[in-house]
Amino acid sequence: MTEAPRAPSPDTLNALARIVGEDHAIRDPDAMAPYLVEWRDLYRGKAALVLKPGTTQDVSAILARANETRTAIVPQGGNTGLVGGQIPFETGQEVVVALERLNHVRGIDLASNTMTVEAGLVLASAQQVADSAGRLLPLSLASEGSCQIGGVLATNAGGMGVLAYGNARELALGLEVVLADGSVWNGLKSLRKDNSGYDLKDLFVGSEGTLGIITAAVLRLYPKPVERLTAMVGLSQLECAPAFFARALARAGAALTAFELLPRIGVEFVLKHGHGVRDPYPEPHAWYLLFELTSPREGEDLASLAETVLAQGLDAGEIDGAVIAASLAQAQELWRLRHLMSEVQRSEGGSIKHDVAVSVARVPEFITRANQIVELMIPGARPVPFGHLGDGNVHYNVSQPPSMDRAIFLSHWEALNAAVHEIVLDLGGSISAEHGIGRLKRDLLPHAKQAVEIDLMRKIKAAFDPNNILNPGKLL
Repeated sequence: MTEAPRAPSPDTLNALARIVGEDHAIRDPDAMAPYLVEWRDLYRGKAALVLKPGTTQDVSAILARANETRTAIVPQGGNTGLVGGQIPFETGQEVVVALERLNHVRGIDLASNTMTVEAGLVLASAQQVADSAGRLLPLSLASEGSCQIGGVLATNAGGMGVLAYGNARELALGLEVVLADGSVWNGLKSLRKDNSGYDLKDLFVGSEGTLGIITAAVLRLYPKPVERLTAMVGLSQLECAPAFFARALARAGAALTAFELLPRIGVEFVLKHGHGVRDPYPEPHAWYLLFELTSPREGEDLASLAETVLAQGLDAGEIDGAVIAASLAQAQELWRLRHLMSEVQRSEGGSIKHDVAVSVARVPEFITRANQIVELMIPGARPVPFGHLGDGNVHYNVSQPPSMDRAIFLSHWEALNAAVHEIVLDLGGSISAEHGIGRLKRDLLPHAKQAVEIDLMRKIKAAFDPNNILNPGKLL
């Protein structure tokens, strides 16, 4: 059995602090506080020390020392994770390694359409650098103003552009990773083709800091869209949404770069609690589909393409109405309805959340069955299912009944999660689409995966981190 990490001695903590310098080693509890709580306040941990390394060599020295002394390390990016993987446990024996100082752009290669960046670079900053170079970094998340590249890769984040560009794994061509013993794997290749053995980078992407600490990455860039069209359709029957998506994809092909699902209740929450938003329709619809067409070519007639898709959808009875944004400002208004949907749910009280995926065709069935089980378990609770219909990723959130105490409602979290996830698995889906496993879903994983899969994952973990110092107790 793998030996458990040990509580670090004062000598170990002092040695770790010397690696980064006392100015970048946080010992004061008040100064450590922002690194120890998840933004939803679902997890609050303790740490023996917070370290802010400034170079890959710093991270290497930290892990070498930690491995020697069996000190548990919790890697942390922008602390925007939603499953608690970046928060230490409550023992106070772990050391948090925050990568915010590793925030440089190491280079851009326009010929190969790649950029090499460090793990602590904020995603929005990376997007801006690519944009300034006339390229697109298509990864887009609600937390892009604070999440960091390393965390995005460690959780294999998805976001709005997965339909056209794939998730974080598809956007990473190469990685630099510090392993548990402090050795550094320099896999910063920008090759599109490399069949020379196991693809190691794909093990680290999505591993949630349990196999190594990502310190830099080579990311794919794309031609920057010069034409863009945003449209929103209303429909009364959710069952029609997959058919309209299939129609839009068949007609638009690669030009269809986003396809989002919004429920009326979610739109009402945004209108009630958000700023700079308005109802796009004079009459409400039960459901909305927000989609975007883009092209890197000037003069592309996206309006005619959208009008054709919409007219066919109306004729087929798949949709009930449509709005095409006539300006950039109107497009931003429509997208704001989607971007604020998760944030505004706080103002409606407690929210029990699920990040799941099923096949696009089965999204309506999943939501219908989940809504039924919610009403049985918590009468009056308000499901707010929304998300990336184009890839089957549903954020199935449930807001508390207005008359119920928040603490009582949240006490149903585990039972409701189990019931909803049972439906997901029955439909051949995944209990985690883009947020990861972390602490929140760790104990659910053995139920969601075959025993042979869990065994293989444990063997990989033991091979990469035999002393179990990297984010122990997370994911597995």
